[in-house]
Amino acid sequence: MQKEYVNRVIDLTHAEKNVIYNMSQDEAIECLGTGNLDEVRKIDGQFALISVEGKTIRMARSIGRPIRYFIAKLEDGPCLVVGERMDNIHEYLKKVGLDDQFHPSYTRMAPAHYITRIELLGCPDPNPVYDRFFTPERNKFHSMAPEDIGEIYVGALYNEIKKWLKYRAKSGPLGVSFSAGIDSGSVFLLTYYALKELGESPSRLKAFTLTVEGAGEDLLQARQFLGDMGLELFLEPVEAEASRLDWKKTIRIVEDYKALDIQAATMNLALLEGVRSRYPGWKYILDGDGGDENLKDYPIEENPELTIRSVLNNLMLYHEGWGVNSIKHSLTYSGGLSRGYMRTCMPAESLGFEGFSPYTLPNVIEVSEGIPFIEMTDWDHGKLYELKGRIVSAGVKAITGMDMPVFPKRRFQHGATSENIFREHFPGKDKSYRQEFQRIYE
Repeated sequence: MQKEYVNRVIDLTHAEKNVIYNMSQDEAIECLGTGNLDEVRKIDGQFALISVEGKTIRMARSIGRPIRYFIAKLEDGPCLVVGERMDNIHEYLKKVGLDDQFHPSYTRMAPAHYITRIELLGCPDPNPVYDRFFTPERNKFHSMAPEDIGEIYVGALYNEIKKWLKYRAKSGPLGVSFSAGIDSGSVFLLTYYALKELGESPSRLKAFTLTVEGAGEDLLQARQFLGDMGLELFLEPVEAEASRLDWKKTIRIVEDYKALDIQAATMNLALLEGVRSRYPGWKYILDGDGGDENLKDYPIEENPELTIRSVLNNLMLYHEGWGVNSIKHSLTYSGGLSRGYMRTCMPAESLGFEGFSPYTLPNVIEVSEGIPFIEMTDWDHGKLYELKGRIVSAGVKAITGMDMPVFPKRRFQHGATSENIFREHFPGKDKSYRQEFQRIYE
């Protein structure tokens, strides 16, 4: 007689971290449980959701709420453990005596913008099935001027910031991780303007800028940016010693090994450690993460796997990587910012902050994917890199009336310190980071 398997689902996620504006948590889970893609797309906000219907488990998330899962084997059936981190899952398995089954490569990260469906049927359990619930229309702003697109794009960003201020960050101080680049600069100005429009005091706001050993171009840029806007009183430099740049510690916090992500996260951690030591009760931190992905503003020449045609021809390539059905899709991770967002959220959470990256929200990404990049750039790298500043600054002007300064692009990890200090404290290639990551569970 064939044995009937029993299945278990252990949910270690934190529902209170979800920020959903148009329905309750239970209603959102009900939408997910239907498997209806259009209904899941209607969920407005950032979320990580799990629905259990018998042996069918569905998970869905936005970029800002990463989740992982692991299937453990018991004598009477499978046990699905869902958490936000590998170490969350590992700790649970240790408590119930199943940690001998664990390896970090056996965990899976649910990709953003998909329903991940798992059938807990026994042994072996089948692969997950992915159904996309967020498919923005590409090139829908055909023949529109960059200035008009900017108003729509930044308008969507502004609406997300206002909703967050009105329904989530209702009180208390607000900090922006501020390099004075296009992304953090626009987030700062829009938050400042939104506070005034909502009748709140802009004095809630600060712009935190990291400088390691007093070096780096970001602090000079931040002073110029805010000085030009007459807002220099909002700037608060955060100084850190080079000895604080501990990339090995960052790997344990981020649970990844991608060189650029670990470098940026290490700087982010140094910034936030400085803020936390100065302000023990501070909670809310905003940043511009996702802005580069939305406007496809990464130096293509630095990545041998990419061409301008692959970047402009593939839907949300920088957000999702090559996609869940491609040969390059990792089983342990998802791809793109969907994976890389750990560099932003985990340093903040490890120090007790609640972070907010408004550029990562679907309503904002949806507008960016409608930009006719090929039409506007004619496959020219230089035109592509210039387009972001043109669109965002025009949008900020249209929404706020302010003329936002635009500076050349520079990565956060490079702008916060000198080139010499950076080279002294960071390996250059993924191999060193990967080896350190593997040591965690040796």
